[in-house]
Amino acid sequence: MPAKNNENTHNKKLALMVIAAAQLMVMLDLTIVNIALPSIQRELAFSTTNLAWVIDAYVLTFGGLLLLGGRTGDLFGKKKMFVVGIALFTASSLLGGLATDQAWLLAARTIQGIGAAIASPTALSLVATTFDDGSQRHKAMALYAGMSAAGGALGLILGGVLVDFFSWRWVLFVNVPIGAVLLLLSPKALRETSKSDDRLDLPGALSASVGMALLVYGLIRVPKSGWANPTTLGVFLSALVVLVGFILIEAKSDRPLMPLKFLANRNRSGGYLVMLLLGGAMLSLLFFLTQFLQDILHYSPIDAGFAYLPLPMMVASSSIVVSRQVRRFGTRPFLTFGPLVVALGLFWASFITANSSYPSIFGPLVTVGLGMGLTFVTLTLNAVSAVSSNESGLASALLNTSQQVGGSLGLAALVTLMATSTTNYLKSAHVIINTASKTVPTQMATAIANHALLVASVHGYQEAFKAGSVFAILAFLVAASVIRSAPKSIPSAEILIVGID
Repeated sequence: MPAKNNENTHNKKLALMVIAAAQLMVMLDLTIVNIALPSIQRELAFSTTNLAWVIDAYVLTFGGLLLLGGRTGDLFGKKKMFVVGIALFTASSLLGGLATDQAWLLAARTIQGIGAAIASPTALSLVATTFDDGSQRHKAMALYAGMSAAGGALGLILGGVLVDFFSWRWVLFVNVPIGAVLLLLSPKALRETSKSDDRLDLPGALSASVGMALLVYGLIRVPKSGWANPTTLGVFLSALVVLVGFILIEAKSDRPLMPLKFLANRNRSGGYLVMLLLGGAMLSLLFFLTQFLQDILHYSPIDAGFAYLPLPMMVASSSIVVSRQVRRFGTRPFLTFGPLVVALGLFWASFITANSSYPSIFGPLVTVGLGMGLTFVTLTLNAVSAVSSNESGLASALLNTSQQVGGSLGLAALVTLMATSTTNYLKSAHVIINTASKTVPTQMATAIANHALLVASVHGYQEAFKAGSVFAILAFLVAASVIRSAPKSIPSAEILIVGID
């Protein structure tokens, strides 16, 4: 009997390692390619406009297909679909690294997004079905949430190292050995779950995927074309029509892709809204701070990446603490306090200036990392609590979708705000620059103009960080007013999980 228990514990440790590594790989790809964009542009002759599609092709398919990807695990088996997702992701990473032209690379990035949309929600649902409720699941969720939250920052670090020492192709090749190991270990580490008797709701799946893809595409267009652009408005209107159609289809379907009653649980729906708001807040930090470090402080890609180290370290350490204390206090205190800490960190970051040094961003990174660790673990637990096995994929997909759509929506709004703030600041400084150009030598006038542009850019970042803190405050208000305490589960025994304890 003890031998059997030891074997069971070992398999769960191995399963958690596989699931966590898969989630880390998927989340790394949201940022790791950003560092490589200048090198990709030079080698494959991308225009500035088309270069954005190296990122957007991945985000579009990832965000648009998450709901469908999560549901396939419920219907066809989570282990099977996890392997399918990882296989697609790994193969497309290899193809992308071998790309010799733009179309080849963009096609590979699109397939990567499809693989991620299947693997990511299936990985989370496997945590819920592999580990019993209580101590085991809390610890496993802590590691999963830590990988999700820290993946973006770690992607910047790893991307900087690979681009500086090797080439841009290695930001894609790095996924291949990881994916190959995961594919070898998955049959032994994971056990197949029962399949649902429901058939795949194809009309619902198509309308949800097309609607989400249109919404994400519209959000991607905003920073370049603006909210009032006719094409952008047309895309948003089309997304609205298709998503309303999805709701009508689900309301009438006997076997819906997403039962509308699933969102009737206030804790679950409140958690999705909190994740939506925090998604925008978090992505704003990574996006704008990366530009500040490289364009204002003149950090190299590798230096900029390592500057983020306090963030994943703080997420990991606070996640461990939360995973232990949540059994005692429940999820609500952490879900409520966490967004406030994130808001504080983002507001602190808004005090950066053109003359700032690294200590001025170290504190905000530590603070935001603490808030992320407090919140993401409990959001993950909240999403899959009181969910049946055949709906855990749906619960996981909705949480991931909330994060991706929130990130896209928040970033689109904040990029527009940052650009507007920068332009308005330059307009106010225009008179001073013109006056200076008439009274001082040309070289000095140029220096004044360049400094004004520098200060204006920093002003734009400041406003973006302030707005990001507002998103986090809204997340706090939702958590405080909507989410209620769930029953605490205190197991009779704890199982040590490698990598967490």
